[in-house]
Amino acid sequence: MGQQARVGGWENVTMRILIGFVTKFLLVTASIAHAQQPGKVFRIGFLDPTNASGAVMINAVRQELSNLGWIEGKNIVFEYRFTEQKPGRSAELAAELVRLKVDLIVTSGVPPALEAKKATSTIPIVMVNVADPLGLGLVASLGRPGGNITGFASLAPELGTKRLEILKDVVPKLDRVGLLRVSSYNPGEELQLKELRVAAPALKVKLEEIKTQFDAPGLESVFKTAKQKQVKAIMTTSTRSFFAARKQIVELVTKHRLPAIYHQKAFVNEGGLMFYGVDYDDQYRRAAHYVDKILKGAKPADLPVQQATKFEFVINLKAAKQIGLTLSPEFLSRANKVIK
Repeated sequence: MGQQARVGGWENVTMRILIGFVTKFLLVTASIAHAQQPGKVFRIGFLDPTNASGAVMINAVRQELSNLGWIEGKNIVFEYRFTEQKPGRSAELAAELVRLKVDLIVTSGVPPALEAKKATSTIPIVMVNVADPLGLGLVASLGRPGGNITGFASLAPELGTKRLEILKDVVPKLDRVGLLRVSSYNPGEELQLKELRVAAPALKVKLEEIKTQFDAPGLESVFKTAKQKQVKAIMTTSTRSFFAARKQIVELVTKHRLPAIYHQKAFVNEGGLMFYGVDYDDQYRRAAHYVDKILKGAKPADLPVQQATKFEFVINLKAAKQIGLTLSPEFLSRANKVIK
């Protein structure tokens, strides 16, 4: 009798274990099925502070998502919103994407990331090109973001100082640099300015900060101001707003025969002299992998914010010749790429 009771007890225990295993299996299967949702078309919002020219970088996300098996129009669609350098538009467009009930938002630059985070605490956000996301309060920590936002930091403040050092190496007796900055308040730019204002005196360089309007008259005025202030070289802060005006800026820099260094490679592709900074194409491709993970069920809170790891230094010799600048072989050897 005792033996039968023990056998019956073990059968009950075994049955409970089996039921528990099956239940867990079904829950996991249901979770995976929910994450994959066959037939569902995910809607991805892009929030960029420039104009449609920002699609140059957005295309890197789209291409990488395609490589990961996402087919536009079949299982994924995109909603693009560009602020066109207009202050306050980030908040308006972030709210619009939330009303559209997109499944995820990709942001570029600091204001779009901040406004997207204000607009929603539930829709996942993948940020790109953000200086100091921890200091800006976007995440609780880099290793464990903790909320609905994660992504990629740009190291913009440190790289601005490095660009100033490169200009000092290039231009003999450089004592005055024109620093183009946006006219409206930008928290990410303020971090850069703080670093540059400390670095400049140490390099014995005076920074002439010139607030920039991005229409044609505004850009012309910027370079008139630069001439009045007798600057001997030009650099810009690392903000996405300059990206849309890159062609006009490069043309005006060349017209005034000023050496310049830029924060994005696209400026050199337009004929600019030098670029030093983050490989943004690489960051956007890596962002696509975070989008992929989140759409398959990962939580932004568990995906660490990644720092930039790939940097480039590109020199355009043709641009140097146009402004009569001679670059030494030793200096050229420092570049990853020299355009002849």
